[in-house]
Amino acid sequence: MFEYPYKGVTFLVSIMEKRQTLSINNKLKVLLVETDHHKAQVLEDALQKSSYHIERVSHYGMPLLKQVEQSEPDIIIIDMESPDRDMLESLNRISNAVPKPVVMFSEKEDQSTINQLVKSGVSAYVIGGIDKARVKSIIDVALARFSEYQSLKNELKLTKQKLSSQKHIEKAKLWLMQNRDMNENDAYHFIRKTAMDNSQKVEDVAKNMLAMAAVFDG
Repeated sequence: MFEYPYKGVTFLVSIMEKRQTLSINNKLKVLLVETDHHKAQVLEDALQKSSYHIERVSHYGMPLLKQVEQSEPDIIIIDMESPDRDMLESLNRISNAVPKPVVMFSEKEDQSTINQLVKSGVSAYVIGGIDKARVKSIIDVALARFSEYQSLKNELKLTKQKLSSQKHIEKAKLWLMQNRDMNENDAYHFIRKTAMDNSQKVEDVAKNMLAMAAVFDG
C-alpha cells in the first residue's frame, strides 16, 4: 500500500493485476451521491460507454446506509465540497455492514480528513473538480484497491480463526498430557478421533474438553 498523488488525486492504493468483477451483470451499478445536476450529468456522460452504469442519483435527504441497502450498488461515488461528521459516520456504518468501494470527489485538502475518510472505507479521494476524461480510471483504481483490501481482510480473519483454533487444541492436548498420561501425539489423535466419531470439528472437541476440564478441576 502506498500514497499516490497525481494531478490533485490522492489514493491509498495497492493495485491488483486483475480486476475482480463485483457484479454478475455486464455493467456495474453505481450509486451517485450528488446535489449538482450538471455534475451528475458529467459523470453519467463519462461512464456512458464504460462497464459502469449510474442507476441511482441520490441526494443527501435519505441516510446513506439505507440508500445502499435499498439500491445494492457495486460502487458508490460521492461528490461533496467538504465531508462532514455525518458523512464519516455513514461511511463507517457502510464499511461495517455492507462494504462497498467508495470514490469521493471533494474540495477539501486537509490531510487529517483524508485519513479519516480512508479509514472509513473511501477507496479513492479526488481533490478538485470532476475531470470527465479521468473518471473511469479513478473508479478502476478504487475497485482494484477495494478488492485487494477485502481479500487481505478475509485472509487476516481466517488467520485469526486458525490461530484461535490452534490455541484451543494446544490447551486440550496439554490437559490430556498432564492428566491422562498421554504424549503429545497420542493426545492429538485422541482429540481428532473423538471429533471424527462425533462428526464434530477438532476445535469444538477441544473447546468442550477444556470446558469439562474446568468443571472437574474446579
